[in-house]
Amino acid sequence: MPEVNAQLCSIATAVPEHVATQGEIAERARRMFGLRMPEFDRIAPVFENAGIGSRHLVRPSGWYEHDRSWTDRTSVYLSEATRLFIAASRIALDRAGISGEDIDCVVTVSSTGIATPSLETRAAAALNLRRDVGRVPVFGLGCAGGVTGLSIAARLAEARPGSNVLLVAVELCSLAARLDKMTKANIVALALFGDGAAAAVVRTGAHGHARIAAADEHTWPDTLDIMGWDIDPQGFGVIFDRSIPQFALEYLRPAIDGMLRRQGLSRSSIDRFICHPGGAKIVQAIEAGLSLEAGTLDHEREILARFGNMSAPTALFVLERAVTAGLPSLSTLMALGPGFTLSTVTLAGAEA
Repeated sequence: MPEVNAQLCSIATAVPEHVATQGEIAERARRMFGLRMPEFDRIAPVFENAGIGSRHLVRPSGWYEHDRSWTDRTSVYLSEATRLFIAASRIALDRAGISGEDIDCVVTVSSTGIATPSLETRAAAALNLRRDVGRVPVFGLGCAGGVTGLSIAARLAEARPGSNVLLVAVELCSLAARLDKMTKANIVALALFGDGAAAAVVRTGAHGHARIAAADEHTWPDTLDIMGWDIDPQGFGVIFDRSIPQFALEYLRPAIDGMLRRQGLSRSSIDRFICHPGGAKIVQAIEAGLSLEAGTLDHEREILARFGNMSAPTALFVLERAVTAGLPSLSTLMALGPGFTLSTVTLAGAEA
């Protein structure tokens, strides 16, 4: 597999101002669905078992108790996703010691709303991006988007040595909350998802937190039904048609082993796996599937507890936590997403 040599120069995160506790969300869900959905009591323990204490939302939690049209949701997406895009980007640029004028290309990852023109154009003036800045909007990667986006940014940076690539992943998962969907998947989504954004600056030939040494993906056949969106006149509706924790437990290890083998590595070579925490059971399944000691994925549990599952940015939130703690010689950033796909990036720490 070709080696990648781009550097992760900075990483930053941003969240909306509204915070809801898991207890509050569970209470509202019972009020909205308890009497209309006979199986609600059987599904309700997911709120307690998700490993989430709170999450950030683009609107106060009461806003979600009313039916919202796709037009309403899109209006909120365009304004709030742009705002979070700008907030995370400004921090990432500042930490990299550069300005918006220094950015040569922007990779925008988002799957929870539709924006045409895309988000980077809406944020361009506020960030002072150049008129000749390259634009790479990416849709449809879901929870794997932050990791795949970092891979794309690294390859673009390497293709033009010395250029600065800005990656921004923004997801407003709460806008997919639906009052009309009497499904287990909809209740699970209410228990898991929050809103947030993450940004990173990637460049070759610069000192950074880590070298992006390699990137890889693995898509399993006949798995389109595991995760995705169901589109109808009211907007996006979440699809969870199989047990993702059980799937990870059974199939993650051989996929990871194959990826690392192509890089001349093995699981024992990796000092730290940095994972997208989709939920408490998924974190447990990853630890078991990769033969990690229980409790190893501590950053993942902390991010999940504080922010919930924000889809694409979540793995980058964990990465920011890992960078702050100090990256080891070799780590693997990974996330599972629609496809059903595993996306990984191998990071060589600054001291490696």
